[in-house]
Amino acid sequence: MLAKDSRTGRTTMMRRRVVLMLFSGGAFFASGVVANAGAVYTTFDPQGSVATTARSISDGAVAGYYQDNQGRYHGFVRALDGTITGIDVSGADNTFAASIDKAGRTTGFYSESGVEHGFVRNGQGSITTFDPSGSVGTVPLSINHGAITGYYYDSNYVPHGFLRTANGSITEFDPPGSIDTNPTSINKEGAITGDYQDANSLTHGFVRSADGTITTFDPSGSTYTAPTSINARGTITGLWYDSDGVNHSFLRAADGTLTTFDPAKALASTAMGINARGRITGSYFDQNYFTHGFVRTPAGKIITFDPPGSQYTTPESIDSGADNGTIVGEYADSNFIYHGFLRTP
Repeated sequence: MLAKDSRTGRTTMMRRRVVLMLFSGGAFFASGVVANAGAVYTTFDPQGSVATTARSISDGAVAGYYQDNQGRYHGFVRALDGTITGIDVSGADNTFAASIDKAGRTTGFYSESGVEHGFVRNGQGSITTFDPSGSVGTVPLSINHGAITGYYYDSNYVPHGFLRTANGSITEFDPPGSIDTNPTSINKEGAITGDYQDANSLTHGFVRSADGTITTFDPSGSTYTAPTSINARGTITGLWYDSDGVNHSFLRAADGTLTTFDPAKALASTAMGINARGRITGSYFDQNYFTHGFVRTPAGKIITFDPPGSQYTTPESIDSGADNGTIVGEYADSNFIYHGFLRTP
């Protein structure tokens, strides 16, 4: 079921972020390569798309999902050369791809008769479906070196975190005191970050190390903490709400040091992705309530941007590959039709 994400106001599946889809083969197109503000922007859409969301990038390959004119969702993978391949799990009503790793493995979920299940697609296109034991709804959100994390619902519709290793074994977990666990990102070392809700309906951040140790955290003054991405060094980024309900971005170093930030003149900001060198991307509202993208350097300098013609820019992920900073996401044009974009520095 589609719903609005309370963090970002964006449409998601089963109250959380949606991931991408994969259709069987097919040539798609990329249009309009434009240089702007020192960067090159490439716009793309899968064939038949009426709304494109690009969710993840790894070594130049992109995973995401799109909606067709019948209202169905499909996943896709866009190769480094621009070729786009769609993905649908056999028998699925909708398929969402959420994350891609350096080997081209893609994870996400699909719905069948109103129930969500997990899948992983290898670099050759073979799809394996999975669910943790007792799951009545499975939503994978991140993959790295073949290991997958996300959440699933038990028979009482309580969400729990899970880790699926590259060999297929699944471990369920929750931070102590959690009544709602939402892992969002896994790094190559197997560390996982995300958020959880306690019995007082307060949402906190957590990081789970590869040995299973869970550490919880919140920026000072936070009433809601939602980590979105963890890099190879264990540095985490995400968003938090202040006492007025305004969202800001944060950076948590591996030693636990927390830094909060916003682009200049931003009313609110949401950090979405961090790469191996500590570059962060995300979006912010300006004082006229327009949404723009930003990239923050490891030194703390923030550069704002929009693809040409954008009315609403939403970066989702930043690459750790050779160029160390290609950003992927989506933007709305003057007709408020959403397209995928790449921003290459």
